[in-house]
Amino acid sequence: MKKLLIANRGEIAVRVIRTAKEMGIKTVAVHSECDVDSLHVQLADESVCIGGNRSSQSYLNMVSLLSACEVTGADAVHPGFGFLSERAEFAEVVTKCGLNFVGPTAESMRKMGSKVEARKYAAVAGVPMLQGTGVIETLADAKKAARDIGYPVLIKASNGGGGRGMRVVMGEHEIEQTFHSARSESQSAFGSPDVFIEKFVMRPRHIEIQVLADKHGNVIHLGERECSLQRRHQKIIEEALSPVMTPEIRKKMGEAACSLARSVGYEGLGTVEFLMDDDMKFYFMEMNTRIQVEHPVTEEVVGFDLVREQLKVARGEKLSITQEQVQFKGHAIECRINAEDPQTFVPCPGLLEVYRAPGGRRVRLDSFVYQGYKVPPFYDSMMAKLITWGETREDARKTMVRALNEFEIKGIKTNIPLHLRILQHPDFIKANVYTKWIEEDLLGARKV
Repeated sequence: MKKLLIANRGEIAVRVIRTAKEMGIKTVAVHSECDVDSLHVQLADESVCIGGNRSSQSYLNMVSLLSACEVTGADAVHPGFGFLSERAEFAEVVTKCGLNFVGPTAESMRKMGSKVEARKYAAVAGVPMLQGTGVIETLADAKKAARDIGYPVLIKASNGGGGRGMRVVMGEHEIEQTFHSARSESQSAFGSPDVFIEKFVMRPRHIEIQVLADKHGNVIHLGERECSLQRRHQKIIEEALSPVMTPEIRKKMGEAACSLARSVGYEGLGTVEFLMDDDMKFYFMEMNTRIQVEHPVTEEVVGFDLVREQLKVARGEKLSITQEQVQFKGHAIECRINAEDPQTFVPCPGLLEVYRAPGGRRVRLDSFVYQGYKVPPFYDSMMAKLITWGETREDARKTMVRALNEFEIKGIKTNIPLHLRILQHPDFIKANVYTKWIEEDLLGARKV
């Protein structure tokens, strides 16, 4: 691996470029027309414009990305997260072109890409699951399945992600409209109307396990992340480790995640996501076959670079550590800093007239923007990830509050006020949260 093309934009592209440079690997940035001034373009050794501002014209355009590899002589591709990162056909065509894809095989991605298929592999691997179905195509079958499982149930897009195509049904009077709307959204968002039904857990936590596997059959986990603070299934704040986890449950959950990864011949970084109920029982949700937005909190508590591990695995190297050698130290919190109105959550692109980043001990900022940069309206609103570390969770929380107050951004609205409100709320301090806490408890009766 001599020259790496990063098939992405924003802070993850910056993140990968920095590690690659430390490893002596040349880097190629790709960008749309409006991203020409983005930091990842400035930091890479080379850059290539791959098309117009819409994702379909650029970051989702496989032909343009492969052409960029050809004209620059790149011999490897890192997909980042989002865009084509979990598209099996992209991994497949990159490999067929003789390039090194930094991620799992297309076969593994296909096995985990469909939630229905993923449930089958999880069952074989002995991973705990909620009662659920295969693909449901008719309303009559949906009604029968929901009765058999017992309300409330969740209708989910088989090929979905990010909360789209996902609907809660509290009783049979809701199922007809909900079933059809879930299928419609699934078709629109993912090109397939396939949905399935699963038992709905009231007030669950969302906890995920980071796994790492090489090409030689070695699989380890790097602990869990607490990702329960969400709005409309979109994560806002993440932590490592979970403040409610016990060593015994961590061991069981980690072993379940590794068992699933082995069952599909997984390679590289992956994340197995679980729901946890009030009785501390956990259930498989899905596996994300890429690096996660929230990976920095894991890096902070395990003490090594996950992108570096990705690149080493892609080069065919064996894992340098065993499960027994994985040790956790302290606590880390990540806040996603979005260009959006903190009250309405409407995206707020525009010119960063003032951008003063926080600093000091135990503060990390992963970003791609700077003062004078114009945030474009075409992509996800996340501008930065602010990460703090502490010997204890309370240390990390206090440092985060200080850093958020120090963060000065003018010219556009951001969700920093929302983060401060959450971080100083008694429920957060006591770790008494769940996936709907922001909508139901923090914002109360306000419709969001």
